[in-house]
Amino acid sequence: MSQSISRQNFDQWMMPVYAPAQFIPVRGEGAWLWDQEGKGYIDFAGGIAVNALGHAHPAMIRALTEQASKFWHTGNGYTNEPALRLAKQLIDATFADRVFFCNSGAEANEAALKTARKYAHDRFGEHKTGIVAFKNAFHGRTLFTVTSGGQPAYSQDFAPLPPDIRHGVYNDIESARVLIDDNTCAVIVEPIQGEGGVIPATPEFLRELRELCDRHHAALIFDEVQTGVGRSGELYAYMHYGITPDLLSTAKALGGGFPIGALLAREEMASVMTVGTHGTTYGGNPLACAVAGEVLSIINTPQVLNGVKQREQWFKERLQAINARLALFKEIRGVGLLIGCALRDEYAGKAKQISLLAAEEGLMVLIAGASVVRFAPALVVNEEDVTLGLNRFEAACERFIAETSS
Repeated sequence: MSQSISRQNFDQWMMPVYAPAQFIPVRGEGAWLWDQEGKGYIDFAGGIAVNALGHAHPAMIRALTEQASKFWHTGNGYTNEPALRLAKQLIDATFADRVFFCNSGAEANEAALKTARKYAHDRFGEHKTGIVAFKNAFHGRTLFTVTSGGQPAYSQDFAPLPPDIRHGVYNDIESARVLIDDNTCAVIVEPIQGEGGVIPATPEFLRELRELCDRHHAALIFDEVQTGVGRSGELYAYMHYGITPDLLSTAKALGGGFPIGALLAREEMASVMTVGTHGTTYGGNPLACAVAGEVLSIINTPQVLNGVKQREQWFKERLQAINARLALFKEIRGVGLLIGCALRDEYAGKAKQISLLAAEEGLMVLIAGASVVRFAPALVVNEEDVTLGLNRFEAACERFIAETSS
Protein backbone atom coordinates (compact mmCIF):
# COMPACT_ATOMS: atom_id res chain seq x y z
CA MET A 1 0.00 0.00 0.00
CA SER A 2 1.49 3.36 -1.03
CA GLN A 3 2.09 6.00 1.61
CA SER A 4 -0.08 9.12 1.66
CA ILE A 5 2.04 12.18 0.81
CA SER A 6 1.38 15.83 1.62
CA ARG A 7 3.26 19.10 1.09
CA GLN A 8 4.04 19.16 4.83
CA ASN A 9 6.19 16.06 4.34
CA PHE A 10 8.67 18.20 2.39
CA ASP A 11 9.22 20.36 5.45
CA GLN A 12 9.70 17.24 7.59
CA TRP A 13 11.99 15.17 5.40
CA MET A 14 13.81 17.28 2.82
CA MET A 15 16.92 19.39 3.25
CA PRO A 16 15.49 22.94 3.25
CA VAL A 17 17.33 24.32 0.21
CA TYR A 18 14.05 24.92 -1.67
CA ALA A 19 10.76 26.59 -0.82
CA PRO A 20 8.36 24.79 -3.17
CA ALA A 21 4.77 25.77 -3.87
CA GLN A 22 2.12 24.64 -1.43
CA PHE A 23 0.59 22.26 -3.99
CA ILE A 24 2.09 19.04 -5.38
CA PRO A 25 1.68 18.35 -9.12
CA VAL A 26 0.82 14.73 -9.85
CA ARG A 27 -0.01 14.62 -13.57
CA GLY A 28 0.75 16.61 -16.70
CA GLU A 29 -0.25 16.75 -20.34
CA GLY A 30 0.91 19.32 -22.86
CA ALA A 31 0.94 22.76 -21.21
CA TRP A 32 -1.14 21.58 -18.24
CA LEU A 33 -0.39 20.18 -14.78
CA TRP A 34 -2.86 18.93 -12.18
CA ASP A 35 -2.27 18.79 -8.42
CA GLN A 36 -3.34 16.29 -5.77
CA GLU A 37 -6.71 18.04 -5.45
CA GLY A 38 -7.37 17.90 -9.19
CA LYS A 39 -6.82 21.62 -9.76
CA GLY A 40 -5.41 22.40 -13.21
CA TYR A 41 -2.55 24.81 -13.88
CA ILE A 42 -1.28 26.16 -17.18
CA ASP A 43 2.49 25.79 -17.06
CA PHE A 44 4.40 28.84 -18.31
CA ALA A 45 7.37 27.95 -16.06
CA GLY A 46 8.30 24.87 -18.05
CA GLY A 47 10.38 23.39 -15.25
CA ILE A 48 12.66 26.46 -15.63
CA ALA A 49 13.01 26.21 -19.42
CA VAL A 50 13.26 22.41 -19.37
CA ASN A 51 9.93 21.06 -20.64
CA ALA A 52 10.39 22.22 -24.22
CA LEU A 53 7.72 19.84 -25.56
CA GLY A 54 5.40 20.16 -22.58
CA HIS A 55 4.40 17.30 -20.31
CA ALA A 56 4.03 13.63 -21.29
CA HIS A 57 4.82 14.15 -24.97
CA PRO A 58 3.94 10.88 -26.75
CA ALA A 59 7.17 10.73 -28.77
CA MET A 60 9.28 11.20 -25.63
CA ILE A 61 7.33 8.52 -23.78
CA ARG A 62 7.82 6.16 -26.70
CA ALA A 63 11.59 6.81 -26.92
CA LEU A 64 12.02 6.32 -23.18
CA THR A 65 9.97 3.14 -22.89
CA GLU A 66 11.56 1.57 -25.97
CA GLN A 67 15.04 2.09 -24.55
CA ALA A 68 13.94 1.13 -21.03
CA SER A 69 12.88 -2.27 -22.35
CA LYS A 70 16.41 -2.85 -23.72
CA PHE A 71 18.97 -1.71 -21.10
CA TRP A 72 19.49 1.29 -18.85
CA HIS A 73 23.13 1.67 -17.91
CA THR A 74 26.60 0.26 -18.45
CA GLY A 75 29.00 2.99 -17.29
CA ASN A 76 31.59 4.73 -19.43
CA GLY A 77 33.68 1.62 -19.98
CA TYR A 78 31.24 1.04 -22.85
CA THR A 79 29.48 3.26 -25.34
CA ASN A 80 25.95 2.88 -26.67
CA GLU A 81 23.96 3.57 -29.81
CA PRO A 82 21.65 6.34 -28.46
CA ALA A 83 24.65 8.35 -27.21
CA LEU A 84 26.49 8.09 -30.52
CA ARG A 85 23.39 8.99 -32.52
CA LEU A 86 22.73 12.03 -30.31
CA ALA A 87 26.37 13.15 -30.59
CA LYS A 88 26.13 13.00 -34.39
CA GLN A 89 22.85 14.96 -34.33
CA LEU A 90 24.47 17.73 -32.27
CA ILE A 91 27.62 17.81 -34.40
CA ASP A 92 25.62 18.00 -37.63
CA ALA A 93 23.39 20.77 -36.27
CA THR A 94 26.04 23.01 -34.66
CA PHE A 95 29.66 24.23 -34.85
CA ALA A 96 30.84 21.32 -32.67
CA ASP A 97 33.31 18.63 -33.68
CA ARG A 98 33.11 16.72 -30.39
CA VAL A 99 30.58 16.18 -27.58
CA PHE A 100 30.87 15.28 -23.90
CA PHE A 101 27.69 14.07 -22.19
CA CYS A 102 26.87 14.67 -18.54
CA ASN A 103 23.74 15.09 -16.41
CA SER A 104 23.07 18.79 -15.87
CA GLY A 105 23.91 22.33 -16.89
CA ALA A 106 26.27 22.78 -13.96
CA GLU A 107 28.21 19.68 -15.02
CA ALA A 108 28.34 20.93 -18.61
CA ASN A 109 29.74 24.27 -17.45
CA GLU A 110 32.19 22.53 -15.13
CA ALA A 111 33.41 20.49 -18.10
CA ALA A 112 33.70 23.63 -20.24
CA LEU A 113 35.77 25.49 -17.65
CA LYS A 114 38.03 22.48 -17.04
CA THR A 115 38.52 22.00 -20.78
CA ALA A 116 39.45 25.67 -21.22
CA ARG A 117 41.97 25.53 -18.37
CA LYS A 118 43.48 22.28 -19.59
CA TYR A 119 43.80 23.61 -23.15
CA ALA A 120 45.50 26.80 -21.94
CA HIS A 121 47.80 24.82 -19.63
CA ASP A 122 48.86 22.40 -22.36
CA ARG A 123 49.21 24.91 -25.19
CA PHE A 124 50.42 28.09 -23.48
CA GLY A 125 51.70 27.24 -19.99
CA GLU A 126 50.78 27.18 -16.32
CA HIS A 127 50.35 30.96 -16.05
CA LYS A 128 47.23 31.04 -18.24
CA THR A 129 44.49 30.26 -15.69
CA GLY A 130 42.27 33.36 -15.52
CA ILE A 131 38.53 33.10 -16.08
CA VAL A 132 36.37 36.11 -16.86
CA ALA A 133 32.64 35.90 -16.15
CA PHE A 134 29.92 38.48 -15.56
CA LYS A 135 27.98 39.89 -12.65
CA ASN A 136 24.48 38.50 -12.11
CA ALA A 137 25.32 35.45 -14.22
CA PHE A 138 24.29 31.95 -13.21
CA HIS A 139 26.31 28.92 -14.28
CA GLY A 140 25.40 26.26 -11.71
CA ARG A 141 25.90 25.23 -8.10
CA THR A 142 29.18 23.32 -8.09
CA LEU A 143 31.95 25.25 -6.34
CA PHE A 144 33.62 26.10 -9.66
CA THR A 145 30.42 27.15 -11.44
CA VAL A 146 28.86 28.99 -8.51
CA THR A 147 32.06 31.03 -8.23
CA SER A 148 31.93 31.77 -11.94
CA GLY A 149 28.35 32.94 -11.58
CA GLY A 150 28.49 36.58 -10.56
CA GLN A 151 26.05 36.36 -7.65
CA PRO A 152 27.92 36.42 -4.30
CA ALA A 153 24.74 35.50 -2.41
CA TYR A 154 25.08 32.00 -3.87
CA SER A 155 28.82 31.57 -3.29
CA GLN A 156 30.05 33.61 -0.31
CA ASP A 157 29.12 31.05 2.36
CA PHE A 158 31.30 28.37 0.73
CA ALA A 159 34.67 30.13 0.84
CA PRO A 160 37.49 29.67 0.14
CA LEU A 161 36.39 29.81 -3.48
CA PRO A 162 38.41 28.78 -6.57
CA PRO A 163 40.82 31.62 -7.45
CA ASP A 164 41.49 33.48 -10.70
CA ILE A 165 37.84 34.17 -11.51
CA ARG A 166 36.91 37.82 -12.10
CA HIS A 167 33.62 39.43 -13.06
CA GLY A 168 32.86 42.19 -15.52
CA VAL A 169 29.61 44.03 -16.11
CA TYR A 170 27.27 42.30 -18.55
CA ASN A 171 26.84 44.19 -21.83
CA ASP A 172 29.69 46.56 -20.88
CA ILE A 173 32.57 45.64 -23.16
CA GLU A 174 34.94 48.14 -21.55
CA SER A 175 34.63 46.37 -18.19
CA ALA A 176 35.49 43.09 -19.94
CA ARG A 177 38.37 44.64 -21.87
CA VAL A 178 40.07 45.60 -18.59
CA LEU A 179 39.89 41.99 -17.34
CA ILE A 180 40.77 39.94 -20.43
CA ASP A 181 44.51 39.59 -21.06
CA ASP A 182 47.16 37.02 -22.00
CA ASN A 183 46.66 35.24 -18.65
CA THR A 184 42.98 34.63 -19.43
CA CYS A 185 42.12 31.06 -20.41
CA ALA A 186 38.34 31.49 -20.79
CA VAL A 187 35.46 33.93 -20.96
CA ILE A 188 32.10 32.42 -19.99
CA VAL A 189 28.91 34.25 -20.89
CA GLU A 190 25.18 33.64 -21.26
CA PRO A 191 23.84 34.99 -24.58
CA ILE A 192 20.75 35.87 -22.55
CA GLN A 193 21.11 36.16 -18.78
CA GLY A 194 18.26 34.05 -17.44
CA GLU A 195 18.44 34.02 -13.65
CA GLY A 196 19.97 37.50 -13.80
CA GLY A 197 16.75 39.04 -15.10
CA VAL A 198 16.19 37.83 -18.71
CA ILE A 199 18.65 40.29 -20.24
CA PRO A 200 19.74 39.61 -23.84
CA ALA A 201 23.33 40.38 -24.74
CA THR A 202 23.81 43.06 -27.37
CA PRO A 203 25.31 41.72 -30.61
CA GLU A 204 28.18 44.22 -30.25
CA PHE A 205 29.03 42.90 -26.77
CA LEU A 206 29.30 39.29 -27.92
CA ARG A 207 31.16 40.24 -31.09
CA GLU A 208 33.75 42.20 -29.08
CA LEU A 209 34.12 39.29 -26.63
CA ARG A 210 34.83 36.99 -29.58
CA GLU A 211 37.51 39.38 -30.85
CA LEU A 212 39.11 39.77 -27.40
CA CYS A 213 39.23 36.00 -26.93
CA ASP A 214 40.85 35.55 -30.33
CA ARG A 215 43.41 38.25 -29.58
CA HIS A 216 44.39 36.75 -26.22
CA HIS A 217 44.04 33.04 -27.14
CA ALA A 218 41.22 32.52 -24.64
CA ALA A 219 38.30 30.14 -25.08
CA LEU A 220 34.90 31.75 -25.53
CA ILE A 221 32.30 29.68 -23.66
CA PHE A 222 28.60 30.20 -24.29
CA ASP A 223 26.43 28.97 -21.44
CA GLU A 224 23.31 27.97 -23.37
CA VAL A 225 21.81 25.82 -20.63
CA GLN A 226 18.69 28.00 -20.58
CA THR A 227 18.74 29.44 -24.12
CA GLY A 228 19.60 26.27 -26.02
CA VAL A 229 17.50 23.75 -27.95
CA GLY A 230 15.08 26.15 -29.60
CA ARG A 231 14.28 28.54 -26.77
CA SER A 232 15.45 31.61 -28.75
CA GLY A 233 13.76 30.60 -32.01
CA GLU A 234 17.07 29.23 -33.28
CA LEU A 235 18.41 25.84 -32.23
CA TYR A 236 21.05 27.66 -30.17
CA ALA A 237 21.16 31.37 -29.39
CA TYR A 238 24.67 31.76 -30.86
CA MET A 239 22.94 31.26 -34.22
CA HIS A 240 20.58 34.14 -33.44
CA TYR A 241 23.61 36.38 -32.87
CA GLY A 242 25.81 34.96 -35.62
CA ILE A 243 28.76 34.62 -33.21
CA THR A 244 30.32 31.20 -32.71
CA PRO A 245 31.90 30.12 -29.40
CA ASP A 246 34.69 27.60 -28.86
CA LEU A 247 32.75 25.68 -26.21
CA LEU A 248 29.02 25.56 -25.52
CA SER A 249 27.12 24.07 -22.58
CA THR A 250 23.63 22.70 -23.09
CA ALA A 251 21.18 20.90 -20.81
CA LYS A 252 17.63 21.70 -19.60
CA ALA A 253 15.52 21.47 -22.80
CA LEU A 254 17.93 18.95 -24.36
CA GLY A 255 16.22 16.15 -22.46
CA GLY A 256 12.81 17.80 -22.35
CA GLY A 257 12.57 16.84 -18.66
CA PHE A 258 14.88 13.83 -18.59
CA PRO A 259 18.19 14.83 -16.95
CA ILE A 260 21.00 15.28 -19.46
CA GLY A 261 23.69 17.85 -20.21
CA ALA A 262 26.34 18.17 -22.88
CA LEU A 263 29.45 20.14 -23.70
CA LEU A 264 29.89 20.96 -27.39
CA ALA A 265 33.48 21.60 -28.41
CA ARG A 266 35.72 22.41 -31.33
CA GLU A 267 38.25 19.69 -32.16
CA GLU A 268 41.20 21.80 -31.01
CA MET A 269 39.74 22.24 -27.51
CA ALA A 270 38.46 18.68 -27.21
CA SER A 271 41.81 17.15 -28.15
CA VAL A 272 43.39 17.94 -24.76
CA MET A 273 40.73 16.00 -22.84
CA THR A 274 42.34 12.60 -23.16
CA VAL A 275 41.36 9.36 -21.41
CA GLY A 276 41.05 9.88 -17.67
CA THR A 277 41.08 13.70 -17.67
CA HIS A 278 37.34 13.98 -17.02
CA GLY A 279 34.28 11.79 -16.69
CA THR A 280 30.95 11.09 -15.03
CA THR A 281 29.14 7.89 -14.10
CA TYR A 282 25.81 8.54 -15.80
CA GLY A 283 26.88 10.84 -18.64
CA GLY A 284 25.70 9.54 -22.00
CA ASN A 285 23.47 6.88 -20.49
CA PRO A 286 21.17 5.31 -23.10
CA LEU A 287 17.90 6.34 -21.46
CA ALA A 288 18.75 10.05 -21.42
CA CYS A 289 20.28 9.98 -24.89
CA ALA A 290 17.33 8.16 -26.44
CA VAL A 291 14.94 10.79 -25.09
CA ALA A 292 17.22 13.71 -26.03
CA GLY A 293 17.63 12.39 -29.56
CA GLU A 294 13.87 12.39 -29.98
CA VAL A 295 13.54 15.88 -28.48
CA LEU A 296 16.24 17.26 -30.78
CA SER A 297 14.73 15.68 -33.89
CA ILE A 298 11.35 17.31 -33.13
CA ILE A 299 12.65 20.76 -32.17
CA ASN A 300 15.30 21.16 -34.86
CA THR A 301 12.73 21.68 -37.59
CA PRO A 302 11.53 24.87 -39.33
CA GLN A 303 8.00 24.21 -38.07
CA VAL A 304 8.96 24.28 -34.39
CA LEU A 305 11.66 26.96 -34.57
CA ASN A 306 9.49 29.33 -36.62
CA GLY A 307 6.64 28.50 -34.27
CA VAL A 308 8.71 29.79 -31.34
CA LYS A 309 8.95 33.18 -33.03
CA GLN A 310 5.19 33.20 -33.63
CA ARG A 311 4.52 32.34 -29.99
CA GLU A 312 6.93 35.06 -28.84
CA GLN A 313 4.72 37.50 -30.72
CA TRP A 314 1.56 36.15 -29.05
CA PHE A 315 3.11 36.56 -25.61
CA LYS A 316 4.65 39.97 -26.11
CA GLU A 317 1.62 41.53 -27.79
CA ARG A 318 -0.69 40.37 -25.00
CA LEU A 319 1.75 41.29 -22.21
CA GLN A 320 2.14 44.76 -23.69
CA ALA A 321 -1.64 45.13 -23.83
CA ILE A 322 -1.92 44.07 -20.18
CA ASN A 323 0.80 46.53 -19.26
CA ALA A 324 -0.80 49.37 -21.24
CA ARG A 325 -3.84 48.96 -19.00
CA LEU A 326 -2.18 48.22 -15.64
CA ALA A 327 1.19 50.07 -15.92
CA LEU A 328 2.89 47.36 -13.89
CA PHE A 329 6.11 46.74 -15.86
CA LYS A 330 8.84 49.11 -17.01
CA GLU A 331 10.12 46.69 -19.64
CA ILE A 332 9.02 43.48 -21.37
CA ARG A 333 12.10 41.84 -22.86
CA GLY A 334 13.64 38.60 -24.00
CA VAL A 335 14.14 36.53 -27.12
CA GLY A 336 11.89 33.71 -28.32
CA LEU A 337 10.12 32.02 -25.44
CA LEU A 338 12.40 33.29 -22.68
CA ILE A 339 10.55 36.44 -21.68
CA GLY A 340 10.97 38.73 -18.67
CA CYS A 341 8.63 41.40 -17.35
CA ALA A 342 10.61 43.86 -15.20
CA LEU A 343 8.49 45.52 -12.50
CA ARG A 344 8.29 49.29 -12.28
CA ASP A 345 10.34 50.79 -9.47
CA GLU A 346 7.34 51.28 -7.18
CA TYR A 347 6.71 47.50 -7.31
CA ALA A 348 10.37 46.44 -7.09
CA GLY A 349 11.09 43.26 -5.15
CA LYS A 350 7.56 41.86 -5.47
CA ALA A 351 7.79 39.44 -8.41
CA LYS A 352 7.34 36.48 -6.06
CA GLN A 353 4.05 37.93 -4.85
CA ILE A 354 2.77 38.00 -8.44
CA SER A 355 3.89 34.42 -9.06
CA LEU A 356 2.02 33.23 -5.95
CA LEU A 357 -1.14 35.02 -7.04
CA ALA A 358 -0.76 33.51 -10.51
CA ALA A 359 -0.64 30.04 -8.95
CA GLU A 360 -3.88 30.79 -7.11
CA GLU A 361 -5.38 31.69 -10.49
CA GLY A 362 -4.15 28.39 -11.98
CA LEU A 363 -0.98 29.55 -13.72
CA MET A 364 2.66 28.66 -13.12
CA VAL A 365 5.25 31.36 -13.86
CA LEU A 366 8.84 31.99 -12.78
CA ILE A 367 10.78 34.88 -11.36
CA ALA A 368 14.27 36.04 -12.37
CA GLY A 369 15.50 37.93 -9.36
CA ALA A 370 13.15 39.77 -7.04
CA SER A 371 11.77 42.19 -9.63
CA VAL A 372 11.28 40.22 -12.86
CA VAL A 373 8.46 37.83 -13.73
CA ARG A 374 9.77 35.23 -16.17
CA PHE A 375 8.03 33.04 -18.74
CA ALA A 376 9.63 29.90 -20.21
CA PRO A 377 6.72 27.85 -21.58
CA ALA A 378 6.77 24.81 -23.83
CA LEU A 379 7.97 25.70 -27.32
CA VAL A 380 4.85 24.06 -28.78
CA VAL A 381 2.22 25.59 -26.47
CA ASN A 382 -0.98 26.20 -28.44
CA GLU A 383 -2.68 29.56 -28.91
CA GLU A 384 -5.70 28.62 -26.80
CA ASP A 385 -3.50 27.82 -23.80
CA VAL A 386 -1.47 31.01 -24.31
CA THR A 387 -4.67 33.07 -24.30
CA LEU A 388 -6.13 31.32 -21.26
CA GLY A 389 -2.82 31.45 -19.38
CA LEU A 390 -2.39 35.16 -20.00
CA ASN A 391 -6.01 35.77 -18.97
CA ARG A 392 -5.06 34.17 -15.65
CA PHE A 393 -1.88 36.23 -15.50
CA GLU A 394 -3.86 39.42 -16.05
CA ALA A 395 -6.22 38.44 -13.23
CA ALA A 396 -3.23 37.85 -10.94
CA CYS A 397 -1.76 41.25 -11.88
CA GLU A 398 -5.08 42.97 -11.16
CA ARG A 399 -5.20 41.32 -7.73
CA PHE A 400 -1.59 42.32 -7.07
CA ILE A 401 -2.28 45.98 -7.84
CA ALA A 402 -5.43 45.95 -5.71
CA GLU A 403 -3.52 44.42 -2.78
CA THR A 404 -0.54 46.75 -3.00
CA SER A 405 -2.67 49.89 -3.34
CA SER A 406 -5.06 49.05 -0.48
